[in-house]
Amino acid sequence: QVQLVESGGGLVQAGGSLRLSCAASGRTFNSYAMGWFRQAPGKEREFVAAISWSGRTTGYADSVKGRFTISRDNAKNTVYLQMNSLKPEDTAVYYCAAGRTYGSYRIYLTVDDYDTWGQGTQVTVSS
Repeated sequence: QVQLVESGGGLVQAGGSLRLSCAASGRTFNSYAMGWFRQAPGKEREFVAAISWSGRTTGYADSVKGRFTISRDNAKNTVYLQMNSLKPEDTAVYYCAAGRTYGSYRIYLTVDDYDTWGQGTQVTVSS
């Protein structure tokens, strides 16, 4: 059981940066693979980035690879998404997600792999 709260969204100009945070509550945070997803109006929720419970393994959508970095600090029960070189097409509501896993290196890449979601934080990138 874990609860997630995202923060750090806002309005930024193209080329700028934002860092999203996902604060998790619960005693078993390091037993969860974590991910970031985003959803733009009229579109499906899409995968952005994922990280294993150890923090060792990460994965990224092709659209953000090289620009976004996911990380976690298990001591702080927090997952981050550093977003650099932002583009207008990055505009979306960003959601943090947690998926229970028994593997310290495992990452999840699809919506259906996650069972706990935050409320979302809006990211708007202006041109």
